[in-house]
Amino acid sequence: MYDWLKGPGKAFRKPLGGSSNYLSAYDKFGNLHRSRVRRRDQRTDIDEGKGNDVEEDEESAAQRDMEDQSLTDDDRAIRAEQREMAREARKAENEETEERGGVPRERMSDMRPYPLNQQFRSQPVLSEALREQLYIQVSVEERDLLSVAASFGVDIRRVAAVVRLKTIEKQWEEEGKTLAKSYSDAVLSMLPTTPFKPDTKKAITPHEPINDLPVHPHTRQQIFYPASESRQFTREDAAKVFSAKLLPADQRIPLPMLVDLEKWKLGGLDRQQRQARQVQKDREAREEAAAKEAKRIEWEARTQRVVKGRRWDFQFQDISAEKVGRDGRGGEAVGYRYGMPHVDRKRGIVKIPTSVA
Repeated sequence: MYDWLKGPGKAFRKPLGGSSNYLSAYDKFGNLHRSRVRRRDQRTDIDEGKGNDVEEDEESAAQRDMEDQSLTDDDRAIRAEQREMAREARKAENEETEERGGVPRERMSDMRPYPLNQQFRSQPVLSEALREQLYIQVSVEERDLLSVAASFGVDIRRVAAVVRLKTIEKQWEEEGKTLAKSYSDAVLSMLPTTPFKPDTKKAITPHEPINDLPVHPHTRQQIFYPASESRQFTREDAAKVFSAKLLPADQRIPLPMLVDLEKWKLGGLDRQQRQARQVQKDREAREEAAAKEAKRIEWEARTQRVVKGRRWDFQFQDISAEKVGRDGRGGEAVGYRYGMPHVDRKRGIVKIPTSVA
């Protein structure tokens, strides 16, 4: 043990800042794997003279695209945008490496806290600055949860949980309760985190996949559906083939607004214009929801009569006997709410909340 503490274990006495510092990230001599690989790649590039080859390759690729007659103007624009994104990614990686003191960012192989368990990898958590920003966006600026989740690349359920926990934290601070800040900082320093950099103009770092579509039970069957070659078979048509009540994928995803953002991006709008348009749509959605709620309250005040009681208030509403339906169990029929049997005692019935409103 003492030999290990004096040898490779010396690197853990003063852990590397901004890194997870797992055992799998170091070799048996205490050297950081990714730093050694980076130095080797740099020496190889210098020996082979690859300093300016990347720019020359991009220029030659752009020249080949211009000479290729089979490509359209849209194809050339898409390829140029892909090269620009790759150039920005390399530039961002180099800048981040410089900020870390020449140490590159962790790789997937560096995320294994248990060297003997090669399958388990530590997942990143939200940084304290990102949590605070999520709370400000929802509670202070009163932005919609869906928009915040789409803007920061965080799942909507995680955003709701962060807002609730931050609200409790603010309440405890007002009450003068002591918070375990040192413990929280120590844990966050040992885990990979998703940062929040408000001063940079680069795109945000997404935390997790936020628009994954769960497999619907109706789509698990294999169907051979004949369609004409001249017909444009869309997602709506495919959904109707599986089930008449099944919505298409564009409407079943958690964040349909991401489809609009991608369309605006392909339409040539920059990031500021896309954000402004999304804020406008959020404002219109809030106004529509407020108008719908006001209409509902006005309808209840017009159609319902409230009789004050000693312990409870009784509400009466005029009901038409003609709305019972063919089987007598219409949705607006009398006794539908109180006359139908409950299914609470049946097996397999979920009785706990399964979503965040």
